[in-house]
Amino acid sequence: MSAPSYETITYEKSEGVAIITLNRPDVLNAVNEKMGQELLDSLRAAERDSEVRCVVITGKGRAFCAGEDIQDLRGDYERGVNPKLGQRLLHKYNPIIRRIRQMEKPVIAAVNGVAAGAGAGIAYSCDLRIASDTAKFIQAFIRVGLAPDSGTSFFLPRLVGFSKAMELALTGEELASKDAERFGLVSKVVPTDQLMTTTKETANRLATGPTKAIGLTKRALNRSISSDLETVLDYESYMQEIAGATSDHAEAVKAFFEKRKPIFKGK
Repeated sequence: MSAPSYETITYEKSEGVAIITLNRPDVLNAVNEKMGQELLDSLRAAERDSEVRCVVITGKGRAFCAGEDIQDLRGDYERGVNPKLGQRLLHKYNPIIRRIRQMEKPVIAAVNGVAAGAGAGIAYSCDLRIASDTAKFIQAFIRVGLAPDSGTSFFLPRLVGFSKAMELALTGEELASKDAERFGLVSKVVPTDQLMTTTKETANRLATGPTKAIGLTKRALNRSISSDLETVLDYESYMQEIAGATSDHAEAVKAFFEKRKPIFKGK
């Protein structure tokens, strides 16, 4: 399957990894209407493509993503019209967050710079976050008199704990990458010039893993966040029945008996 082309993002595919790069560096990769549509389309393309077994999202330039491009709404504000922000979330950001969470492939955020507002939400929704030593996360909503959106009120407390999440949401203070690592928000912090090399190493490892089992793992952990123990135990039984019937599981067992490393095909 050939890689699609876009105006506001780039999409590269190599060795089972799709790299989606937000490409509006002059505005810190703020998300306008076009970028929102193209990001969602690229995620769908990666999800459909059987050759893609891991997805990386990053930003071009000195920012990961500064969130909503306020220029899209300037006309409304200057006319004194309240923009329908809830509707923008329903049609623009919420589908992106859902696609990342529901995609049964691992998604890594390579956070190269500031991730603010909805941009932070995109990073939080990914399965793993690897950050440069110059990256920072900002719950910017309170700075402009807004409440959290783009999944940030869901993910942040679960990543850093309720008390720290409340502090960040109420103050809008920056969280530097090293502090983000300390609170468990990111998996690893590396020098900026090593970010993509490190991310690609992790992505390649996941892309050669048992893709079906990874997808089932995402399903199970997503379900566990809002379920009681009995529900989780039942769901684990259901997931394991599916995983046990995959070719990758059979290959892993065969490799175990043959004392060799398994070769997973993602099936």
